[in-house]
Amino acid sequence: MSALNIIILAAGKGTRMVSTLPKVLHTVAGKPILQHVIDKARALLPQKIIVVYGFGGEHVKHAIAGDDLIWVEQAEQLGTGHAVQQALPYLTDQGQTLILLGDVPLLQVADCQQMLTQAASHLVVQTFIKQDPTGYGRIIRNATNEVTAIVEHKDANSEQRNIQEVNTGIMAMPNHYLKHWISLINNQNAQGEYYLTDIIGLSVQQQLPVYAHLVQDEWAVTGINSKQDLVNIERVAQQRQAQALLAQGVTLLDDQRIDIRGTLTCGKDVSIDINCVFIGDVTLEDGVSIGPHCVIQQAHIGKDTHIEAFSHINQASVGPASHIGPYARLRPGAQLASHTHIGNFVEIKNATIGNGSKVNHLSYVGDASVGADVNIGAGTITCNYDGANKHRTVIEDQVFVGSDTQLIAPVTVGRGATIAAGSTITKDVPADSLTLCRAREQRSITGWKRPQKVKPQSNKHQ
Repeated sequence: MSALNIIILAAGKGTRMVSTLPKVLHTVAGKPILQHVIDKARALLPQKIIVVYGFGGEHVKHAIAGDDLIWVEQAEQLGTGHAVQQALPYLTDQGQTLILLGDVPLLQVADCQQMLTQAASHLVVQTFIKQDPTGYGRIIRNATNEVTAIVEHKDANSEQRNIQEVNTGIMAMPNHYLKHWISLINNQNAQGEYYLTDIIGLSVQQQLPVYAHLVQDEWAVTGINSKQDLVNIERVAQQRQAQALLAQGVTLLDDQRIDIRGTLTCGKDVSIDINCVFIGDVTLEDGVSIGPHCVIQQAHIGKDTHIEAFSHINQASVGPASHIGPYARLRPGAQLASHTHIGNFVEIKNATIGNGSKVNHLSYVGDASVGADVNIGAGTITCNYDGANKHRTVIEDQVFVGSDTQLIAPVTVGRGATIAAGSTITKDVPADSLTLCRAREQRSITGWKRPQKVKPQSNKHQ
């Protein structure tokens, strides 16, 4: 295959999105629409990727990463032909160009590859059959079924508007033809714009055949122009990801109720209950089960671990054979070793939890190093913040921390120590000891009565 240039048209404002955010930066499956298109373009291994941007300007450039991208501004929105014209100086003299649209996130790489096999010497347009073709450019064929033109909806007559084969806007051709044709198009049409589709007529005038690549998957060529389009595409994207998981053997309790907003990598015998959300890069190793209503972001979950309902995990790692939740929260920096237990309403932040350790109820462990086989009782708090700075708590192996304990960092609890319930620890605790810190005075007041609820007075007149 000859050198490939790809132009991505992403300059549209997207007025029907009713948003200050540029259309191409709205997300599908957790990723900007334009990023989907760029990722597909990269999969084709082009020599250059040229992104034509307009509305949103620098915001679009800053939101999309990639040193391999050439950014070209279309300051005035004068049509698709005008947009391509802005990219011409960056095209190689030889080779071919593939023109993609920045608002078509479900584009299929295989369709593009098939187009490019013919585009080394001819113009190839991508088409599909639309039951209601309103708003689309119609594919005009002659008596021998060759493509002779694309007529935009507003310029089409009544007979042409009955045609259901429509233009996707995606096309490929040799660079030398593209450069020549773009110089010849004009804006003599109902919209007063420079239509890229006019190059079909120019190719026909030169007696060069125009090929049409008919796509069977309509969603693969569907663009996003409104919030309704966005939600429709989102559902399709989620359903396709769910189907891919099922095909590789993942058990989904309901494939309609899962959201993957990034990349979810699953091992064997993984089970996922309803209404779970996966964000960023998430790995679930063999035998992991995820309960309902969990949110897992940028996380690695070890083999045979069970995450119970309503747990939130963000930028954390969980070792094998662990048990998390329900209602647990692992915040950034939480690193759990194997066979750990993190129970209901427990929060772990920037802390390591050693093998076999348990934090089962209503506790907060932040900025801490917890050793192996530690038991932390309910209501325990590592008090890590002094109002200005964070400090670290160290709990060594085989420590038992009684319920309702406050550990005032910085503090170290030695190996095998026991802390009595209700203690406030402000000094280091020696190993293999019992430590308690409670108020010395305990008083009981006899005859004390609880306050009684005062009944409201009636407003009725006597």
